[in-house]
Amino acid sequence: MKPRLLLPLFLSAVLLLHWILLNWLSDQIHRPAPLAKFAEPLFTRIVEPTPSQEPATASQTRLTAATKPGPTKKARETATPPSAPVVAARESVLDELPPALTTSLPNESAASHTEPAPKAVPELAAAEPSTPQDTWPPDTRLTYRLTGNYRGELSGSARVQWQQVPGPIATVDDKAVSRRYQVRLEISLTGIVIASMTSQGRITDAGLLPEVYEEKLPGALRRVDFEDLQIRFNNGRVDVRPTTVQDTASQFVELSHRFATGVETLKTGAEVRVWLARPGGLDFWTYDVLASEILQTGAMGPIEAFHLKPRPLANPRGPIVAEMWFAPSLQYLPVRVRIAMGGSNFVDLMVERIEQSEKPRATPIEERKSPDPT
Repeated sequence: MKPRLLLPLFLSAVLLLHWILLNWLSDQIHRPAPLAKFAEPLFTRIVEPTPSQEPATASQTRLTAATKPGPTKKARETATPPSAPVVAARESVLDELPPALTTSLPNESAASHTEPAPKAVPELAAAEPSTPQDTWPPDTRLTYRLTGNYRGELSGSARVQWQQVPGPIATVDDKAVSRRYQVRLEISLTGIVIASMTSQGRITDAGLLPEVYEEKLPGALRRVDFEDLQIRFNNGRVDVRPTTVQDTASQFVELSHRFATGVETLKTGAEVRVWLARPGGLDFWTYDVLASEILQTGAMGPIEAFHLKPRPLANPRGPIVAEMWFAPSLQYLPVRVRIAMGGSNFVDLMVERIEQSEKPRATPIEERKSPDPT
């Protein structure tokens, strides 16, 4: 072959190799990181109902923390009240709603809600550095009996598992960096897991900060990635990230913690508001707290729980709507979840067993600075 014909072929091969390399690098940059593997926790005790008490308010929590002696061992096993700086920080954060979101979401208009005016997000340095692991529950697993209907009667089981990563807390510019968490919901029919939802992220004084949410359904895998200032959805769409946003799985633990610490009032007539990011998009939900009910749980006996029912969205993304029941006598955990799927189709989860590990001891913050994770 003549030399002058080899040169174009050589250049074409070089360009093709560069194109393949650039596409591979682009794929690696944008490919989401896999979920971290958490070791299976060791559960050492069964949680039993305790005498029901009126849900605490934030002001009552501050007063109790300032005037009463330390909790007994039994009280520590149920719910540990937070310190005043934690309550103050979380109350401020819950009032914050980014103004950009009122124009970025077609689903919800600002006039349809009664949220307060936007406020600046407080610095976490104002909170005591040892509080994140002190106010959150130890590793916990709730096992549910599943009933329902979907093209016929359904029966099976489900479980929600919450766990923290053990180890010391590092610091970033003298601010406490929280421990990591995982919340996993699994639904099983005839002993086979048919659906799972997993949330992973960080625990802070302002609440759970999800970093990734992933759900596996038959023949489908959908994901939401939470970045510092934005959320990347399954279809590639990007939206502004509200500070207190949760996902389908993390909301169960986040709301339970709000009730247990008095940040949200769990009583008839109250309203609970939460930004919720799902693979299809971002929505602002308002739950009405209905009258308390006595649930017949079987092995655990009758349990009093408060019923949270979401208000309809102006432009819903689909027919799936979840109602939740939280029990003050069981650490304000979600003892029942009912998921309506349109028409006569639904799934109902009723708690049968609650297991927990021993509550971890407070771990002192290391005297060092870590690189900014952002």
